[in-house]
Amino acid sequence: MVELTLPKNSRMVTGKTWPKPAGASNLRKFSIYRWNPDDGKNPQVDTYFVDMDNCGPMVLDALIKIKNEIDPTLTFRRSCREGICGSCAMNIDGINTLACIYGMDEIKGDVKIYPLPHTEVVKDLIPDLTNFYAQHASIMPWLETKTNRPAKEWKQSIDDRKKLDGLYECVMCACCSTSCPSYWWNSDRYLGPAALLHAYRWIIDSRDEATGERLDQLDDPFKLYRCHTIMNCTNTCPKGLNPAKAIAEIKSLMVKRAV
Repeated sequence: MVELTLPKNSRMVTGKTWPKPAGASNLRKFSIYRWNPDDGKNPQVDTYFVDMDNCGPMVLDALIKIKNEIDPTLTFRRSCREGICGSCAMNIDGINTLACIYGMDEIKGDVKIYPLPHTEVVKDLIPDLTNFYAQHASIMPWLETKTNRPAKEWKQSIDDRKKLDGLYECVMCACCSTSCPSYWWNSDRYLGPAALLHAYRWIIDSRDEATGERLDQLDDPFKLYRCHTIMNCTNTCPKGLNPAKAIAEIKSLMVKRAV
């Protein structure tokens, strides 16, 4: 029988339970993943209680309240608080989403918060997205042209502009890629839903003149074709985008140019 051993300090343990706020009658329990690379300890799940009568409606509001009033060592990313920057992506109640636009009323029972799955953790709820950003950079996320630059601007018809809807709105939160099993197992070679959605955004742009080069770069058994269209990426996108459709469109273009 095969024996599997977890890496040192990888087994999760029960952490600290923080005191309930005095005089509060409307309490919500939060179970939050904690890990500090500097103390050499196993990751743990700490328990907090938040007075919801004195807290904003979003999960991020509760996290900020915990950090400000209960435990200042709790670490997470956040910035815009409006679903625009993608900083506060995490796994909440089993769903990859943005804490700033995920309402407390969408969660039944206790609130369980973990970092994005299958990523290296920097600390607590902060994932290491170095590889994710490098993959995005690899698809040349800019307008590539060969003709002389126009005097004012690159013009585009209304119909061609509409083709970009559902693509340009991506905020690079990594919720989709970290929900994809193919990305979990092949993130070193498979570009993942987010990078491929951005790749299609530039492939379909009527102003871009490097379509052939872009498709050549993606014509690889792993970069593109590890997608098996299980739709996790589309189901979890907090912006309501459809990365799976974008990937399917790229595959279709690959077939069309081969026949």
